[in-house]
Amino acid sequence: MFNALVMEKDEESGKASAVLKQLTESDLPQGEVTVAVEYSTVNYKDGLCLSSHGGGLVRKYPHVPGVDFSGTVEASSDDRYKPGDKVVQTGWRVGEAHWGGYAQKANMRADWLVPLPDGLSSRQAMAVGTAGLTAMLSVMALEDHGLTPGHGPVLVTGAAGGVGSVTTAILAHLGYEVAAVTGRPESADYLTSLGATQIVAREELNETVKRPLESESWAGCVDAVGGAMLARVLGQMKYGASVAAVGLAGGANLPASVIPFLLRGVNLLGIESVMQPYDNRLRAWQRIATDLPMDKLEAMVRPATLSDLPQLGADILAGQVQGRVVVDVNA
Repeated sequence: MFNALVMEKDEESGKASAVLKQLTESDLPQGEVTVAVEYSTVNYKDGLCLSSHGGGLVRKYPHVPGVDFSGTVEASSDDRYKPGDKVVQTGWRVGEAHWGGYAQKANMRADWLVPLPDGLSSRQAMAVGTAGLTAMLSVMALEDHGLTPGHGPVLVTGAAGGVGSVTTAILAHLGYEVAAVTGRPESADYLTSLGATQIVAREELNETVKRPLESESWAGCVDAVGGAMLARVLGQMKYGASVAAVGLAGGANLPASVIPFLLRGVNLLGIESVMQPYDNRLRAWQRIATDLPMDKLEAMVRPATLSDLPQLGADILAGQVQGRVVVDVNA
């Protein structure tokens, strides 16, 4: 028997709720690798899956959410993994269409797992999670498009969130000037501690302007907001600079002009972490192990247990979670 947070749906009301239950291995879906889960985390998608309507992501109940997890292989029918191996799981619609990491055991397809890189513990891997993987993929994309230190500040929007926090720490560690955008003035000290050299109030970028181009201010940008803010930022990018788009906290519409693309050669790069090929995910995790300062990572962490998850799911949907939540599923 093992503990799991299970979403169950009431047939009369049609609403789902989270229940802490004990399951057996026979309850788990089929998979090539059985993992003893050690840690998980809380992403925005987890908040949706934990909601009473499943956020449109959960199609079948009962369901165990948890997009990310780390742990130790107990059994494997795939030659790539053997008992005792440490692994990380992110993406592939785990926690949505497939049972996830809010349990002490999980069965997974081998293709969905990545070996835990040397230098990272299971706990640190979940302090990183999908948010940190997305942050690293964003930095890699900007670098692949020519970003190097010394060419001006790199803007990070939604900087106090999970993706923004890790992005800020990575960029600062790599020697970039980081301009961190936040709508929470109380987050300024936190962002400065991660390495931000400039704090930009969200209000400065929220207003849509008619001018398609403004002063060239940013050498690069990782944007977790989208909407009007992304449109505004595009007009402020330096010639040939790139924006890595990772989120839509400010809306899915993009009220932008093509002028920044045509007159300044600005690049808009879409960052997707769910279906990333194995080799690229492995490269990103290896970069995380070397380029994310662990002391900064620890400063982002908020510990939690399985019983804390329903409230944390509501909190992250309300924008009330700063940094990274690490869930000890065995606590």
